[in-house]
Amino acid sequence: MICPNCQKEAPWVENKEKYGRNYGKSFMCYFCKPCGTYVGCHNNTKKPLGTMADKETMEWRQKVHAKIDPLWKSGEIPRGKIYRIITKALGLKKQYHTGYADIETCKKIMGLDLSTNLK
Repeated sequence: MICPNCQKEAPWVENKEKYGRNYGKSFMCYFCKPCGTYVGCHNNTKKPLGTMADKETMEWRQKVHAKIDPLWKSGEIPRGKIYRIITKALGLKKQYHTGYADIETCKKIMGLDLSTNLK
């Protein structure tokens, strides 16, 4: 995995390299320590959960999750449907996934009134 900031190889390491201890059952990640960019991996494989992100991008992705996760976690709407609504609202060709969102995409999602699209 190449760090998008410094263009150097980001090693595949345990997430304790970033957080000081391992978090979660899937604790492997790609982490560029000098830049602070990071992406977790699926089930401790080398398959990333999205794109590497710096601190600001991670903060925006967390804001998006804080907005959309309560909708599907409450059972109000299936998770796949909320992602399809976002995909359509943003005019994307591929299904939306927060792990691939840049800051501008996150800002657009934060501006969406998802409640009008739930029915």
